[in-house]
Amino acid sequence: MAPDPGLLRLRVSARAVLGIGLAVTAAELSGMSLPASITAGLAALLALFTVGDATVRGQALTTALLPAVGFPVLALATALHDVPLVRDACWLAVVFAGVYARRWGPRGQALGIFGFMMFFTTQFLHAVPAQLPELYGAIALAVAASALVRFGVWCIERRTPPPAAPAPLSGRGLARPTTRQAFQATAACAIALAAGQVLSHERWYWAVGAAWWIFVNTASRGETLVRGFRRVLGTVAGIAAGLLVALPLHGAPAPTAALVAVCVFGIFYTAAPSYSWMMFFVTVMAGLLYGLLGVLHPGLLWLRLEETAVGALGAVAAVALVLPVTTHAATNAWIQRALHCVRGCTSAAARRLAGDDGADPAPHAAELELLLGRVRLALAPLVHPLSPLKGRRSRARQVIALLDDCAREVRGLAAAAADPSASHDARLTAACQRVEAAVEALVAPAERACTATASPAAATAAEPHHHPAAEAALRHLHALEHALAALATPLRTSPRAPALTATA
Repeated sequence: MAPDPGLLRLRVSARAVLGIGLAVTAAELSGMSLPASITAGLAALLALFTVGDATVRGQALTTALLPAVGFPVLALATALHDVPLVRDACWLAVVFAGVYARRWGPRGQALGIFGFMMFFTTQFLHAVPAQLPELYGAIALAVAASALVRFGVWCIERRTPPPAAPAPLSGRGLARPTTRQAFQATAACAIALAAGQVLSHERWYWAVGAAWWIFVNTASRGETLVRGFRRVLGTVAGIAAGLLVALPLHGAPAPTAALVAVCVFGIFYTAAPSYSWMMFFVTVMAGLLYGLLGVLHPGLLWLRLEETAVGALGAVAAVALVLPVTTHAATNAWIQRALHCVRGCTSAAARRLAGDDGADPAPHAAELELLLGRVRLALAPLVHPLSPLKGRRSRARQVIALLDDCAREVRGLAAAAADPSASHDARLTAACQRVEAAVEALVAPAERACTATASPAAATAAEPHHHPAAEAALRHLHALEHALAALATPLRTSPRAPALTATA
């Protein structure tokens, strides 16, 4: 039901099925064993799923670097099967390095995830050093196959560049998000590792995997809690489907392969709009793969749920105890970024309306859309139906609605400012200045928020009629000023205050 502009998710998902199918087929035709073919499929999935550089050239370079990270980790993991304490310590080191690498942007994120998943794959397949040459060949083949499909056969990004992710929140030392999350994820995985081994000496790694993935794209305690809940929810639904679908197949190759392809499509198609649905398809796919390996039974699916719950609890404990960042602090930081973007767009529009052809508010409008996506993610814990904080839920919904109003007016303002006939209107310059002042009042300390600006109606009531383009720009500015003024109430209200009885 989620919108898919330009059918981008549909195309990316179909390409993933093609790329992963090619990798597995090539591995099978090369005479590789079943574990090697599964490794090839997982490596191709990771190559297509995690690589998200802003340019095609950057994506190609990151894809080429995946084996450079994966091979050493794979060798380390296979060599440590008989020394559990050293193995566990090394995996936690891989966890820390993988999260810490996110400070280098999408490339660091992709390489960190690939390194972690190579360690995970070793535990999943119980791989030993004698299998390394075949596993290396499978990974190399998978990377080559996925690159052929992504950059040769079907290069979607060449015509539709991926949206640039907002720059992460800044900080230094332990306050830097990547550093803080590296410690948190390591602590979460340590808890999950210990508790997971209590549940099972064979499948304990599931708990570590659950804890790791919960930390991807989260920034606060609330976000981690919601993501953990959604992971458990998706796992429960996936286990129910696995009992109905995977168990009856008994690992039959042809129908299993067809259903795995459906799951791959579902993972890619639902990843952006719904983490729960993505986890549903991941869980079903895991059951199908275990069916191929001949070890699937109802108890195994139940154990997966227990290990997932343990991993989620480990993640929640880590973000609550290790360098915690509250939901309020994270959301406030992203809202401030969005408001500064509104001011930047208005300032560029003012310069453009004053005759500066080099000023362009459109990039600021596009950036605001990305920032609002991050604001919605940060506010997700507060607007969740199960949230007991009714007052904060009410204000969070009001903030989202008003920021959406701001985005809509900013887009309209950018379009109106591009019309040359709207230039040199004194009313527009004054309105832009009022909007910038309204933003300053919101981002400044609370004691400065009482600085009032003239009401839009009073400032322009006596103005004569001008060109339609100028009038359109003025309407957008007035609406933007009203939305910013209304934001003062939910943003300045104490987080512990009861629900608002009326909107501003």
